[in-house]
Amino acid sequence: MSTVHSRLKIGLSACFSHADHARSLFTGKTLQYVEQSIAHWLMSTGAMVVMVPCPTGSTQRGDVTYEHYAQWLDGLVMHGGADVWPGSYGEEPLHENWAGDRIRDEYDKALVAAFEAVGKPIFGVCRGLQLLNVAFGGTLYQDINTQVPDSFVHRDAVTYDLNYHSVNILQGSRLSRLYPGVERVRVNSIHHQAIKRLADTFEAEAFSVSDGIIEAIRRKDPSGSYVAAVQWHPEFHQPGSDTIDDAAMLRDFLDAVAARRMANSPFAKS
Repeated sequence: MSTVHSRLKIGLSACFSHADHARSLFTGKTLQYVEQSIAHWLMSTGAMVVMVPCPTGSTQRGDVTYEHYAQWLDGLVMHGGADVWPGSYGEEPLHENWAGDRIRDEYDKALVAAFEAVGKPIFGVCRGLQLLNVAFGGTLYQDINTQVPDSFVHRDAVTYDLNYHSVNILQGSRLSRLYPGVERVRVNSIHHQAIKRLADTFEAEAFSVSDGIIEAIRRKDPSGSYVAAVQWHPEFHQPGSDTIDDAAMLRDFLDAVAARRMANSPFAKS
């Protein structure tokens, strides 16, 4: 077993539960948290997971910044969760229910910018894919069913993570090389927003079979730092199920993290 010092340290972005005086627990207090499955998915490899709390806000104390976390941690995973605020990509909400979380968007974008500035690998899940696309200049469908004719129901509140559909992997892409000989896979689907205009930084690596929604993206320029994301939740895959086994994607990300840490090691420069 590896020592604590040799284990990869992966930052995980926080979900926000804003101050609510109607809540009996931590009444009127802002909560930041992670969903257990994604932390355990990352920890399955032996990596250590650290939630990155927002360093700013009304209760801020001390001088810790996003940059401090980016320098200390080896890589970053962008968590799923709330809708992205349409103002983040220059639109007004089409419906009050799709207003998203502006505060979390600003936190997420600042976190991405800090890790991007030091060239640390970033991987996004569900909202994480959408946020990365917006952070690099892309836009979103605020609601797939409203804005994409004849679309599949990508989010079912009743079946939740048991809602599935098929995805085509773009052949010749890096994702296809992780799954040689595989052209179509089954994934869970728990989102009602999706990429509308893909940011110039990225290329699409997978598409929903039924309606062409982009399901996986990766940075185009191989000389740039590692940035990739998927629209589904790999952490919800159950061993033995017929959905895609996401272990290869996790290994790909963590291999990039390990390579970046090794390249930055003082021993590598000696």
